[in-house]
Amino acid sequence: MGPPMDDHAGMFEMHREHGMTPEHMQARITKHLSELKRKLHITASQEPAWATFTAAMKPPANVAQMPPDRAELEKLSTPERIDKMKQLRTQHQEAMKPWLDQRDEAIKTFYAALDASQKKTFDAEHAAMMHRGTNHK
Repeated sequence: MGPPMDDHAGMFEMHREHGMTPEHMQARITKHLSELKRKLHITASQEPAWATFTAAMKPPANVAQMPPDRAELEKLSTPERIDKMKQLRTQHQEAMKPWLDQRDEAIKTFYAALDASQKKTFDAEHAAMMHRGTNHK
């Protein structure tokens, strides 16, 4: 595999190399949610809220971001490639927005069902997740 064609194509290649398939991502989400549930000590009365919350965390399959066709990108000039990657990124963001909005509301609803101790734990876990996501760790 050669060097990435630009930062965006390189990003897709990095995810492919590191096993970041939709299945792998779902496995990571499932593991994270299992650990979160254990840390939160979800009660029987909170199980319905937990089920709704976890269902909302699963990204819809129809918006999974597929890497661009490398052969097609190689045919483009650098400015054309940049424009193509920008177009693909915009399409992906537009496709993801409804799910992200729904997910955010599900988080708020679930959070409201937690007691004070659970909220403190959730806040710490969410802050750590946001930090990892920002740094791609």
